[in-house]
Amino acid sequence: MATTKARVKLTYQDYLNNTPSDSHSELLDGEIIMKPGETFPHQRTLLKLGIRVGEFVERRDLGEMVFAPMDVVLSNNDVAQPDMIFISRERASIITYDNIQGAPDLAVEVLSHYTTQRDLTFKRALYSMRGIKEYWQVDTDERRVTVLSLGDGDYEGVAVYDRGQTLTSSVLPGFTLAIDEIF
Repeated sequence: MATTKARVKLTYQDYLNNTPSDSHSELLDGEIIMKPGETFPHQRTLLKLGIRVGEFVERRDLGEMVFAPMDVVLSNNDVAQPDMIFISRERASIITYDNIQGAPDLAVEVLSHYTTQRDLTFKRALYSMRGIKEYWQVDTDERRVTVLSLGDGDYEGVAVYDRGQTLTSSVLPGFTLAIDEIF
């Protein structure tokens, strides 16, 4: 009779002890996931998006916006590094010197060939379960942004913005973005 070995879930402390401080890695469901460097389209799109969102947040003193690698500690077994993170001024207490302790208001993932499947499935479920109010999935290949808004425990509101359309956000009231500006 074959026996199966139970998988040991690593903790945040294990993650801190086993990954270099400058690595782009995550702890997802107790497993350390190392991520390679991103593609040029990924980085260019993230920069353009970050400039537009960052200027909007800064002008209105709405809170803080940061980029990966920045640990977002969602549980003892889940530490994500979304590509872009926004935390409202009202929830600034979750920001510590070392990391973000809890769900940000907005998480943005720019999809890449390495992360797409995980971003569309596992992270979507994780982010909704942990209470991230809005989750943007940015697809550089399709030149599309999907905005998911948290409803009653799951993402219920889903808006897909393609070229020629203008994105809006429930966590950034008044923010608009012409999709053509970031691709």
